[in-house]
Amino acid sequence: MENVPDDAFWMRRALELAVCAEREYDEIPVGAVVVDSDGVVVGEGWNRNISDHDPSAHAEIVALRDAGRRIDNHRLPGCTLYVTLEPCAMCAMAAVHARIKRLVFGAYDPKTGAAGSVFDLLNDPRHNHHVPVSGGVLGEEAGIRLSNYFRRKRGKSPLS
Repeated sequence: MENVPDDAFWMRRALELAVCAEREYDEIPVGAVVVDSDGVVVGEGWNRNISDHDPSAHAEIVALRDAGRRIDNHRLPGCTLYVTLEPCAMCAMAAVHARIKRLVFGAYDPKTGAAGSVFDLLNDPRHNHHVPVSGGVLGEEAGIRLSNYFRRKRGKSPLS
């Protein structure tokens, strides 16, 4: 699917949330934003699984929960989910169940990506809802941030 002009704008906001996750909480730097069809942010989140001791508290899940509470619905029709890293299987299926309209992600995840890299759960023909995907939006920036987080944890110098 083609990128739309606002994709980079919203991905920048997701990257800001990823920075917050890393700097303030020492979490893996992944951020997510849910934007409704009017271009209004209805949910935001960043990885919180370490600080919350919750294996399901990935950025996407946190943002989807926030959006659901704000619009008072477990379904998010017309909404776009922006996330700095390709979703895992859990997060991809949460997006399907939330009935989001579209998913946009930054860095590809060649190990566990479930939006086309390893699995394509968002467009599996067996599901009754399919989610168009745009990947690689500001992907290099998101990927370097993730790589540098893990390099720092291993005592290695950062990539430029």
